[in-house]
Amino acid sequence: MIAIGEVDEANSAIGVAATLADEGMRAALMRVQNDLFDLGADLATPGDDFAPSAMVLRVVAAQVMRLETEIDAMNAGLSPLTSFILPGGSAAAAALHLARAIVRRAERAAVAVDEPLNPEALRYLNRLSDWLFVASREVNQNGAGDVLWVPGGLR
Repeated sequence: MIAIGEVDEANSAIGVAATLADEGMRAALMRVQNDLFDLGADLATPGDDFAPSAMVLRVVAAQVMRLETEIDAMNAGLSPLTSFILPGGSAAAAALHLARAIVRRAERAAVAVDEPLNPEALRYLNRLSDWLFVASREVNQNGAGDVLWVPGGLR
């Protein structure tokens, strides 16, 4: 079905991350989980009209903008990247990295669909993977720290 399985899997992975996160991050992750239910409903009703209605739930630009705003706010407190980051650090950050990988798979599956899908739903998936990456960095900054890639470091 139209990437709905991947969206459900991502939502479950985010639920695992939420059990490991602090209260503030847990609240943000619960907002994302609710959005993913909206997204699943949206993907389940492809078509040509993407306006929300009483009968059809659609992801809207405000949901995408909220992700963008939260990405900017989290990034403001992080040190600049100097290396690629390996998935890991704290258990919460590792779970967020796993959720990010699943969201990226959901995005690839949705983009490959032959039916017209809500462009805002596709934007949401795209921005959510970035949101999860930045969230993992924020979680690690408050704990174990990012795990940096060392090119050729284990040769």
